[in-house]
Amino acid sequence: MKKRLLCLLLALALPLGLTACSEKPGADATAAQTAPEPTPEPPQPDPAEVYADSLTLEQQVAQLFFARCPDVQAAELAAQYDIGGYILFGRDFENQTPDSLRETIASYQQAAATPMLIGVDEEGGTVVRVSAYPAFRAGRFQSPQALFAEGGLERIQSDTKEKDTLLASLGINVNLAPVCDVSTSPSDFINARAFGQDAQATSDYVRTVVEQMKTDSMGMVLKHFPGYGSNVDTHTGIAQDNRPLEQFRSSDFLPFTAGIEAGAQAILVCHNIVSCMDGTLPASLSPAVHQVLREELGFDGVVMTDDLVMQAITDYTGDADAAVLAVQAGNDMLISSDFVTQYNAVLTAVQNGTISETAIRDSAVRVLRWKIELGLIDS
Repeated sequence: MKKRLLCLLLALALPLGLTACSEKPGADATAAQTAPEPTPEPPQPDPAEVYADSLTLEQQVAQLFFARCPDVQAAELAAQYDIGGYILFGRDFENQTPDSLRETIASYQQAAATPMLIGVDEEGGTVVRVSAYPAFRAGRFQSPQALFAEGGLERIQSDTKEKDTLLASLGINVNLAPVCDVSTSPSDFINARAFGQDAQATSDYVRTVVEQMKTDSMGMVLKHFPGYGSNVDTHTGIAQDNRPLEQFRSSDFLPFTAGIEAGAQAILVCHNIVSCMDGTLPASLSPAVHQVLREELGFDGVVMTDDLVMQAITDYTGDADAAVLAVQAGNDMLISSDFVTQYNAVLTAVQNGTISETAIRDSAVRVLRWKIELGLIDS
């Protein structure tokens, strides 16, 4: 008590200074008062953005194209334009062996300044490109419906793994699958390619396939958003879908949502005119449909068109206009069987201000981010 009284008197006499009698705070309190605040870690740059910014405008535009692989001078075209990717069709496997195909694909990758997506439609059943040829597999991959009847989702999973292993061994890094369309009627055009069950069962199927493909580092593409339904074949003409929006929300969207939640990297938009979202434009060219995919379903990966030379599009507009409309709608990649025409149309639209450079860069970043995820570009 006497010591505290003495300190109080000294403090009154020396109001501006600390007295010699001050009680020392504890060591922990002193450290807390004197230790500098930790410097926050600076945000790490996005490797995809860094890569995109290293490309010219022309290269960024070319990254937006998933082009049908030309039957001649494919490596030269890849070198000239730095194309985002090539999709292989039946003719690309005919008269090839696994070794010769590997060498051919490697020549494309060596020619391109940026590693390419190399894709194929190997759905199983009626749509196969690789397993249609005995040089690559003794028999065709079975359809999802046949696989499920044979062994449920476990058989779906093992088949997906086998596909991924075969495709990767050839240098193919994207399978444009699974088909997410809900179809329960054998009379539907899309039924043979679909899982053939209701929305919940189809969602389980899609989730199983996507999870396995991610494990195998194989790129996947959910198709055909917003859901094909019972519409006619858009390869041969325009299809009009007049179903109400609530039917899409309660059924067709569910497998896509399941795939997105499982980590799907890309979604393909069909050419159907879906009147409840846009009564005028095919879905692939409709900003309204893309807005639903981005905002309502929350998808932030790569959105791509179906092939822009399918008759549902050519009946609607010309090649060049289709490509420009597709970018304006919000697609990140354009599947194109007329690459040079459509590339030049998009580049011209950017140069004259019809399409913003920012939109091109944003899409190129998404494409490059996909390539980084697949291990094609070192992050």
